[in-house]
Amino acid sequence: MTRRYLSATEAAQELGIAQATLYAYVSRGLIHSEPAEAGNGGSHSRARRYRAEDVRRLQERQAQRHDPARAAATALSWGSAVLESAITLIHDGRLYYRGHDALALAGSHSIEEVAALLWTGALDHSLDWPSDGPPRSPLTLDAALPAIERFQLLLPRLQAADPRAYDLHPRSLPRAGARILRSLVCEAAGGSPVAGGIAATLQRQWAPTQPAAAALLNAALVLSADHELNVSSFTVRCVASAGAPLYAAVLGGLSALQGVKHGGVSRRVEALLHEVGQPGAARDVLRSRLRRGEPIPGFGHRLYPEGDPRAALLLRLTRDAFPGSEAVRLLDALQAAGRELLDEGPNIDLGLAGLTRALGLPDGTALTLMALGRAAGWIAHALEQYQSDQLIRPRARYVGVEPEAPGGGAAS
Repeated sequence: MTRRYLSATEAAQELGIAQATLYAYVSRGLIHSEPAEAGNGGSHSRARRYRAEDVRRLQERQAQRHDPARAAATALSWGSAVLESAITLIHDGRLYYRGHDALALAGSHSIEEVAALLWTGALDHSLDWPSDGPPRSPLTLDAALPAIERFQLLLPRLQAADPRAYDLHPRSLPRAGARILRSLVCEAAGGSPVAGGIAATLQRQWAPTQPAAAALLNAALVLSADHELNVSSFTVRCVASAGAPLYAAVLGGLSALQGVKHGGVSRRVEALLHEVGQPGAARDVLRSRLRRGEPIPGFGHRLYPEGDPRAALLLRLTRDAFPGSEAVRLLDALQAAGRELLDEGPNIDLGLAGLTRALGLPDGTALTLMALGRAAGWIAHALEQYQSDQLIRPRARYVGVEPEAPGGGAAS
């Protein structure tokens, strides 16, 4: 299990520096430190501990300075920044959308307002939100299909029915984005028109007896809206950089989101909740999984060494809305077992799966929620990429069989 903190001696050894240099890195904000836990006697210790993730990040920077080729090779895997963006910042354990704290937005603004912020930079910007649903088609989407797969079938139809689908002018794109988002919501709501706002529409269809669920669903959508250059958002930017329509770019994001290493993790979290079943079984189930070498989804995030703030908020809101419920007791027990056995807090996958379980929604709804929220962020990334007018075209370092030289023999 990866350690979260190192002693001063360990951190200095990892970096190959003197402890005085380590303290200088701390003073410059490159490494977070905090007082070490007191010993068994309970007295306060003057020793400090150092965040291991910060030490690893500095190690990577040192290696990259000495080997630029390696830096380029590792940039696409949690490495150095590969492009500039003004949309989302993840800093010091917090998430910001265009400078606004995302957690604060989740409790104070609608997903429509946050989408406008992501797309235009202004929370009070008035977007032309269409009231119509998806275009009619002689084909009917199979309601038995998972919602995210129906979204993938829907987008090409939307593109074909939109005479301005290939209009990439900055004035036109937000309108297309609004149509895409509302059409996806309409499909998720069983074809019901989007009235009274996106969250209210989902609440009426998914939890008609629980009006308070609208605020929970809105918070989940806002907190899912963007998360910097995750694999789906980067896919969207690649598609947009080729000059493809916005519909096609969002379709690329949907395809990537389903992966079991990305949004598809929520399905594994739902399966874990079923496996645990009762609060009293949480610790035993996690211990059994650890013994078998099986992964335990829903815990930890590399960008949040101190815990995913999105999950903390979603789970707190769920607890406040359903105090003492069986679902909340199960979530509390699972979190406690995860902290004890994994030394990790919950991430947004557990937050979304826990919220939908408390609402009594079917498996797969957590992924649907993330897809709907993340669509707002995908559209923002596509708009930003269109404005940059830059094709994303990295190079590969060839490691295959050397070609033969003219006349036979390997090329020298």
